Amino acid sequence: MNFWNQELSLLKAEGLHRELKRLESSQSPRVIIDNREVIMLASNNYLGLSTEQEIKEAVIRVIQKYGTGSGGSRLTTGNYDLHEQLEKELADFKNTEDALVFNTGYMANLGVLATVVGSEDVIISDKLNHASIIDGCRLSKAKFLVYKHGNLARLENILKRSSKYRRRLIVTDGVFSMDGDLAPLPEIVELAEKYQALVMVDDAHGTGVLGSKGAGTIEHFGLEGKIDIQIGTLSKALAAEGGFVAGSKDLIELLRNKARSFIYSTALAPATIAASLASLRYLQSHPELFKNLWRNVNLLKDGLEDLGYELLPSNSAIIPIMIGDREKTMELSKALLVEGVLASGIRPPTVAEGTSRIRVTVMASHSVTDIEEVLDIFARVGRELKLIR
Repeated sequence: MNFWNQELSLLKAEGLHRELKRLESSQSPRVIIDNREVIMLASNNYLGLSTEQEIKEAVIRVIQKYGTGSGGSRLTTGNYDLHEQLEKELADFKNTEDALVFNTGYMANLGVLATVVGSEDVIISDKLNHASIIDGCRLSKAKFLVYKHGNLARLENILKRSSKYRRRLIVTDGVFSMDGDLAPLPEIVELAEKYQALVMVDDAHGTGVLGSKGAGTIEHFGLEGKIDIQIGTLSKALAAEGGFVAGSKDLIELLRNKARSFIYSTALAPATIAASLASLRYLQSHPELFKNLWRNVNLLKDGLEDLGYELLPSNSAIIPIMIGDREKTMELSKALLVEGVLASGIRPPTVAEGTSRIRVTVMASHSVTDIEEVLDIFARVGRELKLIR
């Protein structure tokens, strides 16, 4: 019996089957898909740095010096001076004592959660946290409790009832990847201090986007020094690949010695580290990137609302356009692509039933002309599908 075919047939029948889109160009404002140019509105390359010439040249120089692969795990033969330099500069950027690079943000969350808590502890997690946090919570063997998204009263209630545990760890995204809103970090920190809990923030979508220097959600709220564990990514605004943890020297030393997803993985290649390092330096010396990004975010949000689309109240470069019905959502996404805009349709199980949406992301490198063309296409397609008047 073909079990795999049965599973696939079920996914297709439920409208949950996914297919890959093949890109034939860089992550630019306009990309090539199937020999057609379309405007990219689905990339996490928020600052447009993956195509910045200065950064590409830095990577080429590193390849010429170090070659391509890293040759081993960090604890055997794969620890390069570049890794250590990036970690030092990430710690400075995040205003922490130290940092540690992982191969992905997913692996960072798994490694941290399985290391810092165990069966005597409890993790208290926002319901809309990223899948990697959820999987890390399950892997940790700690008691796993969930509070309704952003519900501080529920969070406090759980904290009151969980004093029997050795450690209490509150875990939250900084920017929620599907809604684009921010965690209420000041209030979470206040509750953590009141009930002697630890706080971990995954700031994948805040790093390089929020804060006066782009350091993320924690800088945005002025909470430097008050978050025990910061998770970040190198694969979004920093335009490379990998994840990292920033925190105290003791935390990082513990992770080097016990985080299995760090210990048992071949290190990221020197060229990949070089791309992150060059991007980190570039964004700190080019503040106009943030100005351009937020200009584009506001232009697109205002234009979509003027057309009659319902947007979630996002505070980031993520703009969720609420459709509700999963079939209509995917129909809109396909129609937009035909007309020249790549914008992802998001449906269950990624989001709850009845909350399917088009998830739009903006880059600093989009031009005003790009945004105007996008709005024209959204107007035309939306009216054709009777989603707006």
